[in-house]
Amino acid sequence: MKLYSAKAIARILDLSERRVRQMKDQNIIREFSGKSGLYELIPTIHAYINYIRNRNPDSAENVDYNTERALLMQAKRRGIEFDLGLKERDLHTANDVETVMASMLINFKTRLMSIPAKLSPALSKKTDKAAIHRILKDSIDEALNELAGYDELFRRADNESGNT
Repeated sequence: MKLYSAKAIARILDLSERRVRQMKDQNIIREFSGKSGLYELIPTIHAYINYIRNRNPDSAENVDYNTERALLMQAKRRGIEFDLGLKERDLHTANDVETVMASMLINFKTRLMSIPAKLSPALSKKTDKAAIHRILKDSIDEALNELAGYDELFRRADNESGNT
């Protein structure tokens, strides 16, 4: 059996001698027992290859077919569940949610902005604070009810997009 020096191993692995010594200190490669500074060629190369493989877990040698297949099946299942959720109207697309939310917020803003013009004539005639409070509260509650009707807006969006 032939043993090789750190310099020869460095040349074979295309590393510096210093890096070979560092790898020995890190127990990545091992010196031949009883011979300080000498290495067996094949075990040293195998140890170096395994070290490189472990540094790159995505390399082709490390891909487990069963794991990849399981991940693919999970992705397909999530896609099927998503499609079913859309059909059963348990889920909505981001575009539908964006359309409905924009519509709701525009309507809500419009209601809030109309309160001063709508109520100022009636409130200018009132002097009873409780009556003014009740009128303002009723108007604000009416505007807030606009937000509570989101499910109706989703139904309308579904009907307009043909998802009935």
